Amino acid sequence: MADGYRYWSVDAIVEDLDRRRHGFHVAIENWEHDFNIGTVVRNANAFLAAGVHIIGERRWDRRGAMSTHRYQHVQHHPDIESFAAWAQANKLPIIAIDNVAGCVPIEMARLPSECVLLFGQEGPGLSEQALAASSMTCEITQYGSTRSLNAGVASGVAMFAWALQHAERE
Repeated sequence: MADGYRYWSVDAIVEDLDRRRHGFHVAIENWEHDFNIGTVVRNANAFLAAGVHIIGERRWDRRGAMSTHRYQHVQHHPDIESFAAWAQANKLPIIAIDNVAGCVPIEMARLPSECVLLFGQEGPGLSEQALAASSMTCEITQYGSTRSLNAGVASGVAMFAWALQHAERE
């Protein structure tokens, strides 16, 4: 499907994607400006996420999304509390992706087929409020000397882990 949408209108592409979207959403806690949000949005498009949620600041650098934000349903939530209320109302468990004490290696976790994968900002990670709102916290197992992956890379790994468990190849 690399060029399958060539010459289609944006509305026609979104309509076609909406018929096939997966059961997971992604969310980014954006308490400061973060250049990785565009990459997370682009990954959400690549893995056909049902929606993208930006928590906190509405501004983000869309260049990293390479225009894929036009094909995603992007919602803004002013804070973790309103986001968590939205997730609860939609019966979607929040799965935090962070390398904190007590987390489960993502390769060993059974991810729900319908959920929200929540990512924090590079550096500080997820806030205490975000971790408290989550029903599970998964880490991405690493083997080198770096302490963490940036949010863009982590989102691709986590979405791929979800896809391995739930997505069917077309």
